[in-house]
Amino acid sequence: MRILFMGTSEFAVPALRELISHNFELVGIVTQPDRPSGRGKRLNPPPVKKVATEHNLPIYQPERVRKSDFVRTLKHLAPDVTVVAAFGQLLPQTVLDIPPCGTINLHPSLLPKYRGAAPIQWALINGETETGVTLMLLDAGEDTGDIICTERIPIKNTDTALTLTEQLATLGAKQLVQVLSEMSTNTIPPATPQNDAEATHAPRLTKEIGHIDWNQAATAIYNLVRGTAMWPGAYTFFRENLRLKIISCQPHAQALAVPPGTLEIADKQKLLVATGEGTLQLLQIQPATKKAMEAHDFINGYQLQTGEQFLKQAQP
Repeated sequence: MRILFMGTSEFAVPALRELISHNFELVGIVTQPDRPSGRGKRLNPPPVKKVATEHNLPIYQPERVRKSDFVRTLKHLAPDVTVVAAFGQLLPQTVLDIPPCGTINLHPSLLPKYRGAAPIQWALINGETETGVTLMLLDAGEDTGDIICTERIPIKNTDTALTLTEQLATLGAKQLVQVLSEMSTNTIPPATPQNDAEATHAPRLTKEIGHIDWNQAATAIYNLVRGTAMWPGAYTFFRENLRLKIISCQPHAQALAVPPGTLEIADKQKLLVATGEGTLQLLQIQPATKKAMEAHDFINGYQLQTGEQFLKQAQP
């Protein structure tokens, strides 16, 4: 089959590598344009482009896939099937209608739960204990197409958005190869409509999502840290508006009879924080403009005292 691949982020890389290693015919790689990043704001290619360049695959980087001139380009490529994985743009019907075998989307959730741009992050933030990947036939809605297959995995207490993304990307890549192999032998896999009544939404994260509310339970804050680990990170404010990113933490058994957000130095090296329900132990902290540091280094470097408090918000 002639396969058109559309993807951008690291999540899409294992799928592309699997297609290459299994010698599928890739007629084109569509990815987002290079974007400026870093202190120098240099243009950097997306991860999928780097892999495509390594293998001399034809690369297309439209600002908008829906533009008529690019739709004509896709028609000229004449793919039998299109594969989409973390591409970053919604595809119009004019693009979906091009491949006769349809457009397959690799989505990192158990659809119809967590439709949207950040399913992995919200599954962690909401304290889910299970997730997975879904291969679906893409339609013009947001992750509303018929389901081809799903694969489930447990979410471990130690998982973060980074580790879970890696697991699901690898799992989805293997499933994709299996489905495409069946299609290449003229076996069209059956697809089942989603139950819209069971749908939940996973919108794109904002910077404000990461702002810690110490009135929440320790487990909820712990889940927020895990879910925002890749971006924007979970953060709080301290002393004269010093912004602190909490890199890692864990619920702690010791009860603290103090207001939420109050610090307790235990055994001279453990940094505990009271929450609305339970206690949280901070393991790694990153002050603004500095590198991440262990809790005991933060305690010593900033001469923390028991009874100090995190600010509810930055002071004017």
